[in-house]
Amino acid sequence: MALASSKEAAAPARPPSGTPSRGFWSSTLGKKTVMAVSGLIMLGYLVAHVAGNLKVFFGPEEFDGYAHWLRVMGAPVLHHEWALWIVRIVLLAAVGAHAVSAYQLSRRDVRARPTRYAHRRKGSSYATRTMRWGGIIIGLFIVWHVLDLTTGTVHPGGFEEGKPYRNVIDTFSTWYGNTIYIVAMLAVGLHVRHGFWSAAQTLGAGSARRDRALRLVANGLALALTAGFVAVPVGVMTGVVN
Repeated sequence: MALASSKEAAAPARPPSGTPSRGFWSSTLGKKTVMAVSGLIMLGYLVAHVAGNLKVFFGPEEFDGYAHWLRVMGAPVLHHEWALWIVRIVLLAAVGAHAVSAYQLSRRDVRARPTRYAHRRKGSSYATRTMRWGGIIIGLFIVWHVLDLTTGTVHPGGFEEGKPYRNVIDTFSTWYGNTIYIVAMLAVGLHVRHGFWSAAQTLGAGSARRDRALRLVANGLALALTAGFVAVPVGVMTGVVN
């Protein structure tokens, strides 16, 4: 009995059973890291996507050939469209992780300060609003873009499977198609501009010495992506692409 009592006395106190262990995803840093990594995955996709989109300026054979290659890439190791579906699944997972982490971080921020600050920092508030509404605009655009040029559900005119060049011309021959696309691409540019720099800070790449360079890279990426994407509807409107 004495031995048992001494062991019990020497044993360290256990934490209350009702206290959950704080895992990676539960922490604010974990959510910011997921948001940063998923954002960089989407940024890589955007760079590849705009490079493919610009092939439209080389004519229908070049553009349609590129679209066909997307469906057979990885052959003969992978079956038809397998690689494309892998890319889609990874991208969809990145979009979902990015959206969920952004929403939860926003709710956590609201709970941390239930009353508004008397004096808000102008720059910080602007960036927060831009990211929030820009994310919503981009999310809605993704749905419309898929229904327009992938499934053809809301495509103007007659959607033709396997003829992406013609489908692009149809979409950007309408005022609303151009308006939706250009507004969404401006939102993408603003999102990349702030998001790239924020991701660098979260992942530890930022510092006082690198801050200026990172901001220049963020601005350059945002400008290049926006100009590249917007060039396609402008090319159709001006008759350069026809």
